Amino acid sequence: MLLSDLVTPDRIACAVNAQSKKRALEQISEIISKSEDTISSNDVFESLLARERLGGTGVGYGVAIPHGRLKSSDHTVGAFIKLQNGVDYDAADRQPVDLLFALLVPENSTEEHLEILATLAKLFSDESFRTQLRDADNIDKIHQLLLEWEASQ
Repeated sequence: MLLSDLVTPDRIACAVNAQSKKRALEQISEIISKSEDTISSNDVFESLLARERLGGTGVGYGVAIPHGRLKSSDHTVGAFIKLQNGVDYDAADRQPVDLLFALLVPENSTEEHLEILATLAKLFSDESFRTQLRDADNIDKIHQLLLEWEASQ
């Protein structure tokens, strides 16, 4: 699955004010539910929180990839938010997280889920790309950066 299929401009937010990991997850849950009529923000939040309880999804360098499974969806959905300020996310490198890419997959999806996580890990391991995301000041620029990265692969 392509990033361009996962994240549309209506599932991107810039300069989000969240003071905690929990609030960041609530914000990204709301963004997803607004764009998906059949998915409630509470279902998204509970799925992401359940996964966080198993082990943190802060991957380092100020990035987190919260992910979970949804019974109420038959397709994969992604969302991206850039926080105004980094929050404590229990990341392995102990750095505050300001870039979050959430991924929600249908309950019985496995291979696709792992493939997308691998793509996201590759995407966010690129220091130049992370810098460009942090410098982007609007949704359209962030979306454009995601599309350009995808086209370069």
